[in-house]
Amino acid sequence: MHDFRYIRGRLYCEGVAVESLAHQYGTPLYVYSARTLRDHFHKLDRALAPLDHLVCYAVKANSNLSILRLLAKEGAGFDIVSGGELYRVRQAGAKTRQCIFAGVGKTRAEIEQALRAGILAFNVESEEELQIIDQTARRLRKRAPISIRVNPGVDAGTHKKITTGTKANKFGMPLRQVRRLYQKAARMKNIDLRGIQTHIGSQITSVAPFVHAVRKMLPLVREMRRKHGLTFFSIGGGLGIVYRPALESGQRRWWAGSRLDIMTAQTYAAALLPLLEPLGMKILLEPGRFISGNAGILVTEVLYVKKTPARNFVIVDAAMNDLIRPAFYDAYHEIVPLRKKGAMFSADVVGPICESGDFFAHDRRIARVRSGDKLALLSAGAYGFTMASNYNTRPRAAEVLVDGQKFRLIRRREALPDLLKNEMI
Repeated sequence: MHDFRYIRGRLYCEGVAVESLAHQYGTPLYVYSARTLRDHFHKLDRALAPLDHLVCYAVKANSNLSILRLLAKEGAGFDIVSGGELYRVRQAGAKTRQCIFAGVGKTRAEIEQALRAGILAFNVESEEELQIIDQTARRLRKRAPISIRVNPGVDAGTHKKITTGTKANKFGMPLRQVRRLYQKAARMKNIDLRGIQTHIGSQITSVAPFVHAVRKMLPLVREMRRKHGLTFFSIGGGLGIVYRPALESGQRRWWAGSRLDIMTAQTYAAALLPLLEPLGMKILLEPGRFISGNAGILVTEVLYVKKTPARNFVIVDAAMNDLIRPAFYDAYHEIVPLRKKGAMFSADVVGPICESGDFFAHDRRIARVRSGDKLALLSAGAYGFTMASNYNTRPRAAEVLVDGQKFRLIRRREALPDLLKNEMI
């Protein structure tokens, strides 16, 4: 469950009225729930308690320093995909020895940065990358800890832009090439073979693809552990959340993994524990969206309601530069008013950017609103602000973190001079 709910007709984040935050900090505005972040992390952490394990939060989902600091205090490791994310994690006070560095295009500078920082391991995704890591480690007189990312050829049935485990994807090494690469790595004096990794995609809401991938990996994992003394098996991330509302007992509620007909932390663990416990290895996983997705909302103000013979348009001050998921993935976000309303109508909810792709919903039944009303786009805590841009020279939104009845600004809104400070004539 998450901590956004109506109290006496007003939308609250934990103990704070969202409308009061919008009044104080303006819109567009990202609002996050600290209690939801902690709750989702610990649900997953507790569900895997029978295993020696480490939950490495995927920084790319939401990389605000305050959120990274909060999760580090709860005991999270971190999955990073750039030198910039490593820098963020260090600035947040996290332990670099609990960081996994993934990604197909690590630069030499990033590899050196990570070696000097003392990360847990690189997820190696190509033979050339392995060679560059070995060369860099030799120059620094270090041994580079690695795992090799395996592409298991499993289609997770998710959106084509977020699948990662099929032969058509750029990620990982095909199963048939992995043994040879481990043999080559074992002969490199500056490589320390630590583990093996796989990842099949994002926003996966059924446990079946995870079970299929782990079953397919197990013979290889056992063989590589026996031959090379591997200590961990990373099963990746990709745990999905619910973006659409549920109807329970006639009351509309928004939830993330609270019913038995969708995957929860408990059903995920129950399916995988029997496969993983006999290995006797440390298990790593790399969730992002599962932890932060339903912990955040994007608040926006209605600028105009435009009615045409063809349809109604609700034009808001947030845009695709603030939350690109609908434009990029045709992603669904539930849209609700900050003050509960009874009357409904159908409309396209669109932003002010000069692109027809700048939309949040098409022909959606929403509360009947007027200029000045505030709306919330739910489940915007993952791949929201981290994918934001300054397109159309638009300042990026402010971010606020709520913890109980307390709240604090964790990123100020950009001003126009901020957008020009690195440019010159």
